[in-house]
Amino acid sequence: MIATRFLELRKRRGLMITLVLVTVGFPTVFLAVRLLLHAVAPKTYGPAGGYSIYTAMSAGVLYTFGFIVAATLGCTAGSVDLSDGMFRHLVITGRSRLAIYLARIPAGLAIIVSLVAVGFTIVCAVCVYAAPSKLSYNGVTVPAGLSQSGLESWAADNATEVLCGFSYNGQSKQGVGCDNGPGGSARVVIAGPGGRPVPASADQAKAAAIDIAQQNYPDYKKQFLYPSNSLMIKTGLWIELEATIGFVVGLGLGSLLGQRTVAVILMIVLEIILTPIAIRTRIPHFINGQRGIVGVATAHLEPAQLPLAFGGGGQDFRVTESTTTAICVILAWLIGWTVLGAWRMMTRDA
Repeated sequence: MIATRFLELRKRRGLMITLVLVTVGFPTVFLAVRLLLHAVAPKTYGPAGGYSIYTAMSAGVLYTFGFIVAATLGCTAGSVDLSDGMFRHLVITGRSRLAIYLARIPAGLAIIVSLVAVGFTIVCAVCVYAAPSKLSYNGVTVPAGLSQSGLESWAADNATEVLCGFSYNGQSKQGVGCDNGPGGSARVVIAGPGGRPVPASADQAKAAAIDIAQQNYPDYKKQFLYPSNSLMIKTGLWIELEATIGFVVGLGLGSLLGQRTVAVILMIVLEIILTPIAIRTRIPHFINGQRGIVGVATAHLEPAQLPLAFGGGGQDFRVTESTTTAICVILAWLIGWTVLGAWRMMTRDA
């Protein structure tokens, strides 16, 4: 029965083409263009891979669009028998309606999990093997993987680049800053008599550079040339979890409503509108309701080395909840929508 449901979905060419284009085609084309541009003009276009490209493709593209295409497949699987006029024929065969519904879960997951895995593998391969050879932080070439003392030592030896390139809050503790000297060249200066900038001494520049390195280290330690194996494994499991949730919830919603279009629209609204609002906004007296949204729970399980899903500019704006609560919410959504979808199929008139 599972094989029959699998073939039923796979033969819907329009749907399958869309799934392949979004999960595999888009990342492949994007990365192929970057590889080509870098090969033609390496000084103008940076490397096609690396940590920044990996995070953008994983936490941005595959996470969001993986959920949407999985939900589309689920909504289709949940309503295909009614839309094609085959539900009555299935009932006449005498097969268990519950078994028919449950068979769609492994059949659909076999499709969507495989496609997401292929797309993610392509992203990982390009981002590792086409990564830059040097780390660029705030436009400054910096050695990768330094400890805090290592970064401070490097900053002291490269004070001009740090003071003129790194970001820091206001003025450094030593009052040293960066200024364009004669001919537009950058120079390290300090306020002299009358407030006029004068060149800073080597010791003053080093002390200011160390101070700025201390401010930047929490952000610097999150930067890598390419993702580690452990990060890729965690990210892959996280994206697959999001796709699984999208399919199972979409399957239940499609079965409950009996048609695909409205179900798909509701799933897109959940992912694109409701989830970002619930994550970003703390609504008084409704905080537990926000924690009950599945997108908030999956965002909580995001690997720590990835930038926050749905943006955030480096600030952790997410609604706080424990890992146990997040897991319970995800299980409740998976089980709850499976029960609702199966119940509607078992009680629907043939």
